[in-house]
Amino acid sequence: MEARAVYIHIPFCHEICHYCDFAKMYYDEETADQYLSSLQKEIGMYVDNGPLEVDTIYIGGGTPTSLTPPQLERLFETISYYFNTDLVKEWTIEANPGEFEEEHVQLMARYGVNRVSLGVQVLDDDYLQELNRIHSVADVSRSVDLLKQYGLTNISMDFIYALPNQSIDHFRRTLEQALSYDLPHYSSYALQIEPKTVFYMRYQKGQLTKPPEEDEAAMFHTLVDLMEQHGLNHYEISNFSKPGYESQHNLTYWANVPYYAFGAGAHGYLNDERYVNLRPVNHYNDYIQKDMKPVVHREPTSLKEQIEEEMFLGLRRQSGVSDDEFQKRFGFSFFDLYKEEIERLKQKGWLTHKNDRIALTRDGMLFGNDAFASFLIDDSTWNKKFSIDSPK
Repeated sequence: MEARAVYIHIPFCHEICHYCDFAKMYYDEETADQYLSSLQKEIGMYVDNGPLEVDTIYIGGGTPTSLTPPQLERLFETISYYFNTDLVKEWTIEANPGEFEEEHVQLMARYGVNRVSLGVQVLDDDYLQELNRIHSVADVSRSVDLLKQYGLTNISMDFIYALPNQSIDHFRRTLEQALSYDLPHYSSYALQIEPKTVFYMRYQKGQLTKPPEEDEAAMFHTLVDLMEQHGLNHYEISNFSKPGYESQHNLTYWANVPYYAFGAGAHGYLNDERYVNLRPVNHYNDYIQKDMKPVVHREPTSLKEQIEEEMFLGLRRQSGVSDDEFQKRFGFSFFDLYKEEIERLKQKGWLTHKNDRIALTRDGMLFGNDAFASFLIDDSTWNKKFSIDSPK
């Protein structure tokens, strides 16, 4: 199956958020210029007969809008050279409120970017400072207005909940304020304390605590209730949209199909192999200068792993996993492997089965990692039920 989606990572930020463990570094103009040259060369290592036709392009970070307008235009020129952007259905760029200028937005509109994902995180200036975000609540409104001025109305807002000392009512107020923008898409994730972050160091020293689990669960239910009350479809565990505004790029990930990924720390999936690029920008640049793909890890996916991923990723979606589609891909029913697990999760109230589809309930989504663990296949079960050469 050919890849129809492209992810491009821009690792630069003007400030480093206290919770972030993505591949990132402080913005430096000279380093950014060199990185854009490397990025262009890396894409050329994969796309030697362009421009390719793809369905989605996603520029993430880091902070893509930390680039200067000339640098952003250079990036867009590279993308337009290697990919037929006239045929792209969805072209998303991540942006920080208050950080981009009118010239950034003019470039987005001119080159065909048609979706913007705003990293808002919380609508409270004190909390924004605690997260080490550089924007204010007022910046959010100004950024939305600027984007709409240039016809960029397909806007998504990202939020984090279960922040240190955050109450359920506080999160509700953030959501109500966010919904007042009447945007077509919202995403919201529970805070994860990741290693090598400021929050992790504070957590280890006992200087930071998250809300209790019951409060985090109540925040999730509040999130789903408010979104649904405002006509937004809960189409994936953490994502909500008006009809027709689901993130087509992210649906590629959850459909477990191939995609290109370029840049420092980027993760891609091609030819039944998942690959990871070097994270440090200087190492990434060094490999490119030596005409080497900057891949630090490759992992061919076995049939067993492909099946597990099909279940994990598919069950993130509200639509769940279709047994008919599963059989077309793998040649047998998922009930042949998971009948007992499916029945157990149904009895717990975490899973529904309707027609040929299984899907997580709201409680199942709340305890998603525990539910997903049920679909790991131990080697003895695999060898007992299927030969290694089972059909795809």
